[in-house]
Amino acid sequence: MLKTLLKSLREFRKSTIITPILVIVEVVADVLIPYTIALLVNEIKAGCALGTIVRYGLILIGMAAVALLTGWAAGTTGARAATGFARNLRKDMFYAIQDFSFANVDKFSTSSLVTRLTTDVTNVQMSFMMIIRAAVRSPLMLIFSVIMAYRMAGSLSLIFLVVIPILGGGLLLIATRVMPLFRRVFKKYDRINESIQENVQAMRVVKSYVRENHEKEKFRAAAEDVCADFTRAEKILALNSPLMNLCMYTSNTLILLLGSRAIISSGGAALDVGQLSALVSYSVQILMNLMMLSMVFVMITMSMESARRISEVLTEQSTIVSPADPVTQVKDGSIDFDHVNFRYSEHAERMALSNIDLHIRSGETIGILGGTGSSKTSLIQLISRLYDATEGTVKVGGVDVKDYDLDTLRNQVAVVLQKNVLFSGTIKENLRWGDLNATDEELVEACKMAQAHDFITQFPDGYDTHIEQGGTNVSGGQKQRLCIARALLKKPKVLILDDSTSAVDTHTDALIRKAFKDYLPDTTKIIVAQRVSSVEDADRIIIMDNGSIDAVGTHKELLASNAIYQEVYESQKKGGEQDGE
Repeated sequence: MLKTLLKSLREFRKSTIITPILVIVEVVADVLIPYTIALLVNEIKAGCALGTIVRYGLILIGMAAVALLTGWAAGTTGARAATGFARNLRKDMFYAIQDFSFANVDKFSTSSLVTRLTTDVTNVQMSFMMIIRAAVRSPLMLIFSVIMAYRMAGSLSLIFLVVIPILGGGLLLIATRVMPLFRRVFKKYDRINESIQENVQAMRVVKSYVRENHEKEKFRAAAEDVCADFTRAEKILALNSPLMNLCMYTSNTLILLLGSRAIISSGGAALDVGQLSALVSYSVQILMNLMMLSMVFVMITMSMESARRISEVLTEQSTIVSPADPVTQVKDGSIDFDHVNFRYSEHAERMALSNIDLHIRSGETIGILGGTGSSKTSLIQLISRLYDATEGTVKVGGVDVKDYDLDTLRNQVAVVLQKNVLFSGTIKENLRWGDLNATDEELVEACKMAQAHDFITQFPDGYDTHIEQGGTNVSGGQKQRLCIARALLKKPKVLILDDSTSAVDTHTDALIRKAFKDYLPDTTKIIVAQRVSSVEDADRIIIMDNGSIDAVGTHKELLASNAIYQEVYESQKKGGEQDGE
């Protein structure tokens, strides 16, 4: 896991190495200051000249300056390393997610990926900063302070051998009690993000059904659950301070009591005032760094769960990749399903598609009709290899889709998905997702075929009209037509519309299909629809039922022989007559 994460250091390795070196220099300067002060006190007590005091003063100023400068430099390089590391982690995770297949995204869930990119990376960043600074400084300060205390006061410093285990054991107990709480809380972060994401994306539905109070209650429950765990953790962590103070004041009291007695009884021969003052300073350093170590331990413990979750994303291998020697040209738009079975995961109880044997000629217009849950979308997602068939073979242009370079295949198999998505930016920018180098004339031509040109020109800014995130400032039908135009700009061999004209009226739908027939005669067109009128003039219509092909034929053939088609046709015909009345 650490090896995976440290790959993201890259250009910040130098800062990561320099920071601990600077911290070591800072520690040495800090530890020598009490020792030097003790020597100065003893010199003053012995009646030294002013020059000696000045010399010691300059030495102390030099040590303080070294400690200050190296501390500042360590803080600067440490911040650069930690923030750069976090930036690279987010970049590497985001790039990894871009290569994920739909199956990979399904495995993690969108809300969990958002949490990992934000909260988890922030935790790892803070922990990394503490590791290269505090986790280096505190142990060194602890060791050096104990050594210097023993050198200054001999057996009196053995007080620390009693106090340190008590404090260390108490802090360890506190940290181990807190660890499970921090591990548990990250899964609850996912639920909070999921609640926020669903609410924002479905705001119109929430308001339409007056479910604001329900959503507030759902969010409140998730937030309070996280708050409760953090409160329990903070209550336990709050014991750090009183435990540390108890050990500090106890050790200082014992040092002052025993040290004063030693000075008085020996007349300064066994222990002097300067040594006693240094011992008190070292005791504070020892205990403070023990407490800092406990905080480092807690922070690392909390971030370990975050690090594991980040590592999961970075090491996840996409279930769909280009082969080693890919085919980079799609010959034509023919499509073949050879005894295909498909399920969404290994743990799925049943196949989403069963025994699909289908052959589509290049340039054909194919309609796909079926009830909700009949796996129409599952079928067409295999063509552009958004998912891979579990069994059997899917071919495009006579070649197994698994043998194609992914970019080549998906550029020649354009899919307008059931959930139409537009991105923030102008209409032109959204359209050029289909072809980055498309000219303005090509944009207009694609929009005319998709019946989008007329409504675009009615906007004050025309094709430069700004689209809000998610396309919230255009209607559902307008959004669908823009997405169709975007797909057309790919100039694909295969064009798939997954119920992509459901929000447009039947007249506009007919105009779009006529444009396809007139201007894209060589492109294979697959239209998934709920309306019979959207597919009745197709060369062939496929009837899907419960993950299998129930029938294939023309409108007239199916109307004469297929019960499912007859039922759908009759129900929609009656509905149309009633609407007309």
